[in-house]
Amino acid sequence: MGTKISFPRFDGKLAKGYLAKAAGANAPGVVVIQEWWGLQDQIKGICDRLALAGYEALAPDLYAGTVIPYHDREAAAREMNSLNFADATDQIVRGAVQYLGKTGVKVGLTGFCMGGAVAILGACRIPEVAAAVTFYGLPPENAFKPSDIKVPLQGHYANFDDYITPKKVDAFEASLKAAKCKYEMFRYDADHGFMNEQRDVYERAASELGWKRMLGFWKKYL
Repeated sequence: MGTKISFPRFDGKLAKGYLAKAAGANAPGVVVIQEWWGLQDQIKGICDRLALAGYEALAPDLYAGTVIPYHDREAAAREMNSLNFADATDQIVRGAVQYLGKTGVKVGLTGFCMGGAVAILGACRIPEVAAAVTFYGLPPENAFKPSDIKVPLQGHYANFDDYITPKKVDAFEASLKAAKCKYEMFRYDADHGFMNEQRDVYERAASELGWKRMLGFWKKYL
């Protein structure tokens, strides 16, 4: 359904991504941020599903063409750790948000795993973002301040996650409350990555519920 495109970063340089267009005119936009595997087919499929739901969806390629196979966690970690998160958020992701919003429509930001952390950073750092949804992602504490989140935020986390643990999520939610952020937080009896139907951690019931909740959130804020 979608196509590969080039779009201007915030600094004017070119970035690449995958764009799925909605059928209707002047559709609101959603920028979709990849997992640590790269811009693979599953993330492109998320864009296609959002387009069918009535949203222009753009997934920027933060790894510049590199895609990691699911079995190679070491390579995925290496790519993720070499990414300058602040620069990627400020330049590539902000450029994608501006690209979708050039007609004046509202644009949301979502991401999964690594992309979920970027979505939170974007909610802090990108003024053009209208709302954000994070799936089992969380930046390091020293990378952001919850008080900098000025847009509605929806979070989806897994109770059996040994990476973004329930304890970390509890602390994150407490900090959102203390900062008086507008947020929704949902937890699922599932593992990290439960939205990815291509992996054995996929949990259908949690995935379908998370998708429904996200669409409701977009309908409300976009």
